[in-house]
Amino acid sequence: MLLGSGAAAPTGLPAVRFGDAGLHREELWSAAAAVAERIAGAPAVAVHGEASLSTVVAVVGGLQAGVPVVPVPADSGVAERGHILRDSGAALWLGAPQPGVELPVVPVDGAARSSFTVPEPDPHATALIMYTSGTTGPPKGVVVSRRAIAADLDALADAWAWTPDDVLVHGLPVFHVHGLVLGVLGALRVGSPLVHTVRPTPAAYAAAARAGGTLLFGVPTVWSRITDDPGSVSALAGARLLVSGSAPLLDPVAHALRSAVGLSPVERYGMTETLITLGARADAPRRTGWVGTELAGVESRLRGEDGRPVPADGQSAGELQVRGATLFDGYLDLPEATAAGWTSDGWFRTGDAAVRDADGWHRIVGRMSTDLIKTGGYRVGAGEVEAVLLGHPAVREAAVVGEADDDLGQRIVAYLVGDGIEAQGIIDYVAAHLSVHKRPREVRVVDALPRNAMGKIQKKLLS
Repeated sequence: MLLGSGAAAPTGLPAVRFGDAGLHREELWSAAAAVAERIAGAPAVAVHGEASLSTVVAVVGGLQAGVPVVPVPADSGVAERGHILRDSGAALWLGAPQPGVELPVVPVDGAARSSFTVPEPDPHATALIMYTSGTTGPPKGVVVSRRAIAADLDALADAWAWTPDDVLVHGLPVFHVHGLVLGVLGALRVGSPLVHTVRPTPAAYAAAARAGGTLLFGVPTVWSRITDDPGSVSALAGARLLVSGSAPLLDPVAHALRSAVGLSPVERYGMTETLITLGARADAPRRTGWVGTELAGVESRLRGEDGRPVPADGQSAGELQVRGATLFDGYLDLPEATAAGWTSDGWFRTGDAAVRDADGWHRIVGRMSTDLIKTGGYRVGAGEVEAVLLGHPAVREAAVVGEADDDLGQRIVAYLVGDGIEAQGIIDYVAAHLSVHKRPREVRVVDALPRNAMGKIQKKLLS
């Protein structure tokens, strides 16, 4: 079964808790069965992805019924929400009514109980239809099978020594891979209780850790804020494992955690289309900024723009391509986009630039389309340089781009926000941390970096 047998967790804690509200395993299964009974046979159902018990009950109910679940971001606007509902073909809306939703609404009640059951769906059946960020057009529906989710969660449980004896803590959104697939379905499949902090504040993480949390998920911003709060960071001393993802972890943050509690996070890499494919193991040495090795059932390779293999020397960047059991089944009703995402020999093109060393460890250095800079015969990932720049005490924000250069082809230019920035000192700082050819040739100090509505830096506006 995708989410296990439904037996009570050995700790006696609720299987899932959001803030002060919790459900034990048998209560969750029965409440979800009440949802499954009402939606069985639907082509797909949309779930309002707020951080609440009702979201978990709705998602589990959909999985029990064998109905594809469409998680809708809780902060989505009317236009985005409408696109997701139309594109996905969802027939029902699970959760509190929202502006612009014209579908029949199925209330979700954590106190409801039912013994409704259906046969376990085929492992190849669709579990989730998750929507991408839509950076190159309207969000696309990513079709994820039950088999892919099960394979990914089992591989992560192996890599992180994740067992029912763990208590998972996080405050991540429950409509994305990290917060929903890993952070909710992972806990349910493994059998470890989940404590969701609702909001990812340092105080909330600290309280959950003091109450017995052993496995903590976060993004670099969460870890950075925790290290800035001495009263909270000390509470993490009893944790077994910290996990960071969604962006590179910075050295100063990792060092601060090690100094305070003797732990620094393991990192991992994935996409909506692939789930998590690379991860540092719990028993491996910590290498900040490196996302680890292939998970069980996954293969990876690096290819240059000419399609040729890139050396595994820890320096040469190429496109990361993956294949294996965790990958999606395609973009919903978009066969051309699906086909374009794969190479002729069956590897998924992530579009991310990465380096790989001789031990199989990977480091993500940016996007191939915007962050791979060709300078003096070298290929340099902008993300790798940015990570070093953000470790400099004078730098608050950084964006690295390649600009046309008659001699080098492209020269590396760093746009920085900060106080007391001295250009040559910054250049020397990068050269001391990375290969000399990766240093910026020019430093430009600006008041702010251009960002879109989602907060992503718009590098095309830097010049």
